[in-house]
Amino acid sequence: MQQFILLLSLLFLHNCSKTFCQSSAQSPIATPTKAPVPPPPTAVPTDTISILLKAGRFLSFVRLMKATHVDTQLFSQLNSSTDGITIFAPNDNAFSSQVAGAVGSLNDREKLEFVQFHILPRFLSTSDFQTLSNPVKTLAGSDSKFPLTISTSDNSVKISSGLTKTSISNTIYTDKQVAIYEVDRVLVPKDLFPPAPPAPAPAKPVAESPVAPKDASDGVIVVLHHNLVLFGVGIHMAALVFTL
Repeated sequence: MQQFILLLSLLFLHNCSKTFCQSSAQSPIATPTKAPVPPPPTAVPTDTISILLKAGRFLSFVRLMKATHVDTQLFSQLNSSTDGITIFAPNDNAFSSQVAGAVGSLNDREKLEFVQFHILPRFLSTSDFQTLSNPVKTLAGSDSKFPLTISTSDNSVKISSGLTKTSISNTIYTDKQVAIYEVDRVLVPKDLFPPAPPAPAPAKPVAESPVAPKDASDGVIVVLHHNLVLFGVGIHMAALVFTL
């Protein structure tokens, strides 16, 4: 009897072990899930207006950028392109009363082109200026209306619009996407400020025709003729008297 009970116990333990093993095999070990990685933050385009205002001597140019909405154009371009931009920013001393008056006389489209003429649609470091081909394209265009030439000499970067010449006097900001350089004169496009035509040459005075002097013999002839007439009349009168 004891042997029978022992046999049943062994069979029970065997069946339990088999069931436990099958259950373990059918239930895989759960692996911990990884938390989702947040996307990297979107880079905010460089605020060119803040940089110029912080420099403290570009208020006239900043006012023009805002009035023509070029600041919004630059923000959009930097947000949608990797080409970057380069700005030649005239300082406040460059806007003399004469220049300010000339710029103020432009219409809205011309003011926009004037500001865009100071901006290149790509980033240029100081070393990049040595390999440029002229004329250089600006935001205003690259045709004959807006020719801009840049040359280097003895570590100096010279800029010419055809009407004005200046050079980079200082680097205000650079971050591999935006470069802002200070210039001491505004860049005047030929199309917006055509040179005044040369003054006409003064008219030459009309030379008076020389008046031929009267021949004195004419007067002598008249006098002689007059005397002869009188002499003839006198003879005729005398003859009449003697006849009477």
